[in-house]
Amino acid sequence: MSETPADRTPSRLRRWMGPRLLAWFDAHRRELPWRRDRDPYRIWVSEVMLQQTQVTTVVPYFERFMSRWPTLADLARAEEQEVLRLWEGLGYYRRARDLLRAAQMLASSFRGAFPSRPEELEGVPGMGDYTRNAVLSQAFDLRLPILEANSQRLLSRLFGREQDPREGAARRWLWNAAEEILPTRRVGDFNQALMELGALVCTVSVPRCLACPLCERCEAYRQGRQDQIPRRNPPQPSTAISEVATVVSRGALVFIVRRPPTGRWASLWEFPRIGVNEPENTQQAAVRAAATAGLSVTVGERLTTVEHGVTRWRITLHAIKADWVSGEFTAGAYVEGRWVSVSQLVGLPVSSPQRRLMSIVSRGYETTS
Repeated sequence: MSETPADRTPSRLRRWMGPRLLAWFDAHRRELPWRRDRDPYRIWVSEVMLQQTQVTTVVPYFERFMSRWPTLADLARAEEQEVLRLWEGLGYYRRARDLLRAAQMLASSFRGAFPSRPEELEGVPGMGDYTRNAVLSQAFDLRLPILEANSQRLLSRLFGREQDPREGAARRWLWNAAEEILPTRRVGDFNQALMELGALVCTVSVPRCLACPLCERCEAYRQGRQDQIPRRNPPQPSTAISEVATVVSRGALVFIVRRPPTGRWASLWEFPRIGVNEPENTQQAAVRAAATAGLSVTVGERLTTVEHGVTRWRITLHAIKADWVSGEFTAGAYVEGRWVSVSQLVGLPVSSPQRRLMSIVSRGYETTS
C-alpha cells in the first residue's frame, strides 16, 4: 500500500524520524565549544549569542566570554560596561544586557546554579520559549520542543506547510508538530539535530535534499517545491537616513557620551550623534549634535562617512571634526559625558559603526602626534 499524506503527520513520523535524524547528527554534527559538555550555563550563553547570528561569528565571542566569566556566578558579578565591551560586534545588545540581568537574578535565587525546571525560569529576562526549551532539553534532556529559523523551515518542508512560519496560525502548528515528533530519549540531541540539519542541508536556497536523512518522507521534496515551501514574504524596503557624529576636540582629548539604558545601542558610548533635518547641512547638524550634550563648538572638515544598516534602515553617518568653544556635559539625550584620550576609546563598549569611526579618529591623532 502506498503512503498517503495522512501517514506523514507528526505523530505518525515520530518513531521513524528519531533514529534517522540522530544517526545523521552523530555522523555530521559540527564540533562546537558549547557541545563539549552539558553545562546549562554554557549552553544558555551560546543560545543567546546564536540568536540572529551565524555560528562562525559566535565561536570566538563565546570562547572569550567563557574565558572571562566561566560560571553563572562569575557573570552575575560582572559590570555591564565590560559585558557590552566583550559583546561588541555581535549586535542586538539587548541580548547582552538581558543575559547579565538574568545571571544576577538566577545567581540570587538559585545560589549560582542554573535551574532545571521550566517554571523556575518564568520571568527571567530574555528567556523566551525557544531559549528556555533549548537549554533545558540539551542540558537535562527534558522533553521540550524548540522552534527557530532552521527547524521551522525544515518542518515546514517536511510536512508541506506553505504558510509563512512566522505567522500566528502557522507558527502554532509548527510548535505543536515540534512537540509531537520528540523522542523519549536524547531529546537535546534531537533538537540540535533539527537545527543542524536545517543549517547544513535544508538551507534557504539550494537545499541538498539527496543528503537529507528525511527526504524520502518530505512532502516538499515529493512535490519538487523545496524552493517554494515555506512561503517567504518579500522583505520590507529599507529607508535611507542621514546622521552626523560630531568629533569634538579639546587639546589632546575628545568628547564622548553614553546613551541611555533603553533604545537602540542602549548604554553604549559614541561621539554626539543626531539625525540631519532638512534643510540643514551636515555642519549645522554637527553643531546641533554637540549642543544636545551641552557643548558649543566650531565645526571643521568632514573626517569620514560610515555606512551601515540597522533592521530596515540604511544609515549614512557623516563624521564632522569640531573644536570645543565652551560648555560642559549636560544630561538629556545622553546620561554621561567624558573627555578622554584616544587611547582610552578602545576600552569602551561602542557600536560597530562607532568603532570604525573611532579607529579612524585614533589613526588621525597618531599621524599628527
